[in-house]
Amino acid sequence: MQLKIVWQSGSNNPENADNLDNISQWWANLNGKEISWVERLIPQIGGQSEIHWQPQRFDETFVIVTPEIRDDTLIWHKSDSPVERNTIVEKLELDNLQQQLYVYPQLESEVVIRIGIPEVKYQTLEFDNPEIALGGNNILLLWDADQELEVKIALSNENIVKLKELLADSPPQ
Repeated sequence: MQLKIVWQSGSNNPENADNLDNISQWWANLNGKEISWVERLIPQIGGQSEIHWQPQRFDETFVIVTPEIRDDTLIWHKSDSPVERNTIVEKLELDNLQQQLYVYPQLESEVVIRIGIPEVKYQTLEFDNPEIALGGNNILLLWDADQELEVKIALSNENIVKLKELLADSPPQ
């Protein structure tokens, strides 16, 4: 699998049609999934390498429905709307590694749209010296009464052994 697949409107590249087919399949496979839709202006100096992709106010996350590509047009619906949306594109770049599609609209040459599956964001809980217990069925309990938080972790026998090894290897405080 190629790491980056590029389709360009009007290109004479012999792989252009195959590239569009591959991108079309990826696009169609987003049906019913939550995606992130991020539009940015391409800086005049530095180009695309200077784009800041950090979250901004107008970025969208929504469930996409019936995405398809017809000729040079991306077509889709938002799950909460019957309105068909479309964008005529000049160029498409699929980053297979990051699973993101970069869309260069035909009518807005200074804009790039990045479409992809939203990043997984882990929530971190911080406990300062929590209470700890090991319950039945290898359930590790951590709780902090001040924060009114409790975490239950079901550990396999292998993870119990690993935890004991980690604790044995850690220097005493």
